[in-house]
Amino acid sequence: MFFGHLALICAAVFTGAALYVNVAEQPARLTLDDAGLLSEWKLAYKRGAAMQAPLAAVGCLFGLIAWWQTGGAWFLVGAIFMIANWPWTLLVILPTNNTLMAMGKTEAGPESRALIEKWGSLHAVRTLLGALAAIAFLIALSGL
Repeated sequence: MFFGHLALICAAVFTGAALYVNVAEQPARLTLDDAGLLSEWKLAYKRGAAMQAPLAAVGCLFGLIAWWQTGGAWFLVGAIFMIANWPWTLLVILPTNNTLMAMGKTEAGPESRALIEKWGSLHAVRTLLGALAAIAFLIALSGL
């Protein structure tokens, strides 16, 4: 069960960080003026991606190892929820990210603000996927 516990830890940390973005960081940054909002989003996104992408991959890997070792289907379900963050980000969120990253400070305005608001809604799906993975890992570890 060692890898199952590691999978749960990754899912919990991922979910906690993602939830923090949705309930604290994003609302706070939206109080900034447009230029400050864009600058802060860019900096926060780079740092967040460097943490959350590996957590999703490692959490999936640990879930797969736990599934392989135990045959517990809930470990597989959790692993799928963890790795689902990658295609969601690459296929759905990345176009918004790329548009925002390409904008300069002088281009900040209603369009960049609207994109960052949209990004916040899209990011909430990552929070949900992490929470579902954590729940699946908890169920697997509880033996249900």
